[in-house]
Amino acid sequence: MPLDGVRALVFDVFGTVVDWRSGVARDAAPFLARHGAAADPAAFADAWRRRYQPAMEAVRRGDRPFTRLDVLHRENLEALLPEFGIDPARMEPAELDALNLAWHRLDPWPDAVAGLGRLRARYVIAPLSNGNIVLMIDMAKRAGLPWDAILGAEVVRAYKPMPEAYLRTAEVLAMRPEEVCLVAAHNDDLAAARRCGLRTAFVPRLTEHGPGQAKDLAPAQDWDLVAEDFGALATRLGL
Repeated sequence: MPLDGVRALVFDVFGTVVDWRSGVARDAAPFLARHGAAADPAAFADAWRRRYQPAMEAVRRGDRPFTRLDVLHRENLEALLPEFGIDPARMEPAELDALNLAWHRLDPWPDAVAGLGRLRARYVIAPLSNGNIVLMIDMAKRAGLPWDAILGAEVVRAYKPMPEAYLRTAEVLAMRPEEVCLVAAHNDDLAAARRCGLRTAFVPRLTEHGPGQAKDLAPAQDWDLVAEDFGALATRLGL
């Protein structure tokens, strides 16, 4: 049986469980139109997402204390707006706060909810995300994600791919690293988890970054499992 000895499946969320690009673009479209920005909402979503890793890197390096992702997203939004001809200083903070919540309102991939339900029949399932707890709660309640536990980056006080993000998650679940499998659409995330002793399952999301996606189209290593979606993953595991 694949994943013998595994008791928990933990999931990358942005891109693996939910479609961040479409959701952020959907909420950005009326905002951009309201402020006269002739910009493609998907391009706006991409530009906002590009600031994601650099913002977390400052925390990883120790240049700033641990800061939850909602705060980083909000800072990134203010820094991004001038690129689209919008002066954040001239805007009501409440309007920016509302747009920042786009990350709480992301839609699951079509297979995600049903697939998670099947997987939950045998395994503890939980997010292993850089998202903060209230973000994960809001997303789960809106999308119907049937997590057994809501874990956010505040629990481990570290951002992936820092080893602490993976090892402390296993510790919180009272499991050894090899009893936990990370499910992700990103090869670099899986590689970091593997280095920490976690098992690995790759589920590609071929349209995460829109047309012309060039990264994470195929497994980069011999991951423990590879499946085209969560339903196929459940089938491979005999569920």
